[in-house]
Amino acid sequence: MIRICGVVRESIVDGPGLRFVLFTQGCPHHCPGCHNPESHDPAGGYDIAWEKVYAEFEKNPLLKGLTLSGGEPMLQPAELVDLCRAVHAAGKDVMAYTGFTYEELLDRQKDDPALAELLNEIDTLVDGRFILAQRDLTLIYKGSRNQRIIDLNATRREGHLVLDPIEAENVRPEL
Repeated sequence: MIRICGVVRESIVDGPGLRFVLFTQGCPHHCPGCHNPESHDPAGGYDIAWEKVYAEFEKNPLLKGLTLSGGEPMLQPAELVDLCRAVHAAGKDVMAYTGFTYEELLDRQKDDPALAELLNEIDTLVDGRFILAQRDLTLIYKGSRNQRIIDLNATRREGHLVLDPIEAENVRPEL
């Protein structure tokens, strides 16, 4: 069972394309100015089977993929990995937000094989804690300038951290 805060069935702000967003419950970071403070308490929210989440996901053929947000999704890797595998099997992509840095996750996965499995199922990772002093509303898909959008497929392929191409132009154009 996945402990979640809720879902958004159609989002265009939580990653590229039309996305299904799963907000996990529980977060140790408690970043000041967090967009989802109701997701911090690990005892809050509710439990749901990954299969039920996937059944809702597959109802919309227009979705580009799944976005894991929070809370902190990296605290529930074993619960999320099968959902991500099903999304990939459907030809869709997986994006995740985490308050941990990628380097912290690499270190944590040494003691948590499920975290290593989950990281292998994520295509794009937005890492780093939200820092209110670095908040920037012009950024695409992230809240503060310290956060990075990492192309995990390219990172795995090349053997070193590769930022997503959107990072090169990560400021919304003036309207």
